[in-house]
Order: sequence, then structure tokens, then C-alpha cells
Amino acid sequence: MTTLKKCLLASFVLVFVCLSAGNSQAQTLKEFFSNESTPLTYLGVDFSATKIEGETATAAEMINKFEPINTVITTEAKKYDVAGAFKRSSISTFLDAVQTINAGVNPTTLKTNNVSDLEKGLTPADIDKHVRKYDLKGQKGIGLVFIMDGMSKTNKEAYVYATLIDLSSKKVLLTERFTGKAQGFGFRNYWAYTIYKVLNSIDHGKYKEWKNKSTAAAETKVAAVKSEASLMAN
Repeated sequence: MTTLKKCLLASFVLVFVCLSAGNSQAQTLKEFFSNESTPLTYLGVDFSATKIEGETATAAEMINKFEPINTVITTEAKKYDVAGAFKRSSISTFLDAVQTINAGVNPTTLKTNNVSDLEKGLTPADIDKHVRKYDLKGQKGIGLVFIMDGMSKTNKEAYVYATLIDLSSKKVLLTERFTGKAQGFGFRNYWAYTIYKVLNSIDHGKYKEWKNKSTAAAETKVAAVKSEASLMAN
């Protein structure tokens, strides 16, 4: 190999290392899915960006039910099996950040009478900006939060972003919008059931899909690096 080629190869390797450092979130996500002993911290259900359509309760009454929804999901862990859906034997729980942001919901913008107001909804870019508001108080590792995008009494369903984030940097590692059917008696049980349905979707197929995608993305990146290095070495 000529001196020039050696320099080019060394430069390429340096650039790749820098890019890999910048893309640490992808590596972290791959580790999360490939190693089921990787810890997961459950952050709760975030209602601060949602709109609720068709409910007769006042905005203040609904805001007061947000914490009970989060409570029932954590206390009835066998039904709302977050650990099982994400193939963990156990999880940690840290609700402080979500409880704080839910307490600041603006009641004047919470309710709507039009289903069409829920159609646009949040985008992944919105989610990325939104999670940066969380006060995570030094939490580390990977966190899971369900961000309510919209709740429709007419359609009997909620639209929810299941979101994995790097707790240290508040970077979104993965976010996907689900539709969860609503069911049950009373505001708390009716809307908590939508999280049950989302967890069921994750457990019965979506988790495996995410895992396969994270592995494929990592293998593609490694293959591309090997190919470039081989070309420079020849």
C-alpha cells in the first residue's frame, strides 16, 4: 500500500470513528434490542401535547385524571405489562418528568369538538423537540414514554407515540405512532385501556420488527465501512 493510500485509509477510519460517535444513539438502540438485560426506565404517559375530542368533562376535570391514569398503569403491572412488551424481566419507573409536564397542561387548548383537529397531529420532529423539555434529574440509560397525540371519544381511540429516548442526552432513539382502542368505565379506565392496546401491539409483532430493523441498520453500516476500507486499501 502506498503512503498516500495509507493516509487516505487512516483519514477514512478517523472520519468513521467521528461519525460513529455522533450516531451513538443507533448503537445504543441496537444494544437495547440485542441484549434484553439492557435496563429500561418507564417514564409514563405524557398528555401535555394532546387534544381531547368529544368528552363532556371539563378540561380541569380531565387534567385531574392524568395522574390516576399513570398510577393505574404502574400499579396494575400484570395488565399493563410494559416489561413483557419490551422483553425485560423487570423495569425501573421514573414518573417525575411526566407528572411535572402534565401538571402544566393548558386547559384552554386541551378540548376540541372536531375530530378533524386530531388529524394533523404531532410529527417525529415534534417529538424530538418535545422530549427535550423533560427534567430527567440525571437519569441514565434508555427511557420509554408514551406521548398522547390525540384522544377521540367519537372514534373511541387514542393516537399515541411510543418513544424510546437516551435519558442522558434526551435524544429520541425511536418513536412510532400507534392507534389504541378505548374501552372501560370512567375516564381513567377508558383512556388507560388505549395504552394496554398499544403495549399489546408492541408485544405481538412491533417489538420484533423494531429489533430486526435495528440489527439490519447496524449490519448495513458495518458492511459499507468494510467496502470503503477495502477500496482504499487496493
